[in-house]
Amino acid sequence: MAHTCIHWFRKGLRLHDNPALMAALRDCKELYPVFILDPHLHNNSCVGINRWRFLIGALKDLDCSLRKLNSRLFVVRGRPQDVFPKLFQKWNVTKLTYEYDTEPYSLSRDKKVTELAKEHGVEVIYKISHTLYDIERIIEENNGKTPLTYNRLQAIVKGLGSPKRPIPAPTMENMKDVKTPCSEKQEKKYGIPTLEELGHDTTSLGEDLFPGGEREALRRLEEHMKRTGWVCGFEKPQTSPNSLSPSTTVLSPYVTFGCLSARTFWWRLADVYQGKKHSAPPVSLHGQLLWREFFYTASVGIPNFNKMEGNHVCTQVDWDTNPEYLAAWREARTGFPFIDAIMTQLRQEGWIHHLARHAVACFLTRGDLWINWEEGQKVFEELLLDGDWALNAGNWQWLSASTFFHQFFRVYSPVAFGKKTDKNGDYIKKYLPHLKKFPAQYIYEPWKAPHSIQQAAGCIVGKDYPRPIVEHEVISKKNIQRMKMAYAKRSPDTTESPSKKEGAKRKAPSVVDMLKKKSRTN
Repeated sequence: MAHTCIHWFRKGLRLHDNPALMAALRDCKELYPVFILDPHLHNNSCVGINRWRFLIGALKDLDCSLRKLNSRLFVVRGRPQDVFPKLFQKWNVTKLTYEYDTEPYSLSRDKKVTELAKEHGVEVIYKISHTLYDIERIIEENNGKTPLTYNRLQAIVKGLGSPKRPIPAPTMENMKDVKTPCSEKQEKKYGIPTLEELGHDTTSLGEDLFPGGEREALRRLEEHMKRTGWVCGFEKPQTSPNSLSPSTTVLSPYVTFGCLSARTFWWRLADVYQGKKHSAPPVSLHGQLLWREFFYTASVGIPNFNKMEGNHVCTQVDWDTNPEYLAAWREARTGFPFIDAIMTQLRQEGWIHHLARHAVACFLTRGDLWINWEEGQKVFEELLLDGDWALNAGNWQWLSASTFFHQFFRVYSPVAFGKKTDKNGDYIKKYLPHLKKFPAQYIYEPWKAPHSIQQAAGCIVGKDYPRPIVEHEVISKKNIQRMKMAYAKRSPDTTESPSKKEGAKRKAPSVVDMLKKKSRTN
């Protein structure tokens, strides 16, 4: 039987390594590639303008690639559970395919859509291709427990073998018997919105340094893969948080939106490594992809993963509620130029180096401001192009020394840390131009400059640039003691170190299990 099929694009915004799209093309006479602007995920309160721009770029690129195959993208607005019944009827749909997603919201949404599809006699097929492995399988291989250390995850995936090889993008040959009905009316109704239509003022938008889309993702991947020496020698901690151009690949936004398949990235690296001496996980580029897998696995196996309360592996800390401090951090006015420069880059460009993330996350939480990591998580989710639900929650827990990482006495200095790789403060001068006339010896601590030097620099601290909101040397010592107390109160469930206690037993069957039983066809 020839199907009328919807392929539902969500995160996998690409044609290459898209097994669910290939499943849609099998025995298919009519194909409707659909992207839904879901108000729960795509709204202006939790998605910043840079993220919107990236998404729209990715959708335009996808539409362009589909049109080369005599198809197109249909962009629909509304809740998926409201949208699909109408589309099923309107287009006489008999099959729905999509890429599997492990986020809690996605699982509950997909469960509802699967039930609706069943009611309409629509077959549902999904495939795993957003992660290197089937995350549930990793947990099963660990006796149904969540691996809480990177080493444990490494041991499990070693047993599973290499990730599956990516599959090629569909060709005209795959599409020869498939049509996508298009009319003039549909062009307008299902078109890709502009930023202005979505209610954004684009006048203050900076240069589009990281344009969204699959073609750009693959171009960047190949550019990096040509640098074989750099790829083989790559060690994450040895890269600079404040270089004027990125010292890492900046492929993370493309992997987050699925413009680049993680498996394609993995196997291209394997090609480059072949027969050469190269760095190894956790610091290598393969290692970075395994960190992603680690946090995805933790997010599936640990209930309430993005919250402190109700998260059984997270240290319960008596964080302060301080809206003024939080706003100063978010708006780059803490009075510490290194921190403020990082937060300015984040807002302007949507990307900051991972060590810069370490610095500002430590500063907000256990280092200086003693504010709950959940608040930082929200800001990163809005502003980061690569703001990924599982990675964001996992990294904030790590950097606040709440989960995974327990050396809370190791605090980043908001002054000394940046100096290690940028003595002159060129990075600060780039993002905080009003400080650029300060001599290098004062650029990290402008409040220490004599008044005459502040005058000569045209920037008076306390008037043109804020004084530091805390005294780092004093507050960081006090916060270490507060953290010590929080650790002393930890329940036995969190006090055992992850190496001794690899995870908690899974609870009753999750939505994941239920979905798998219902609709998986591999």
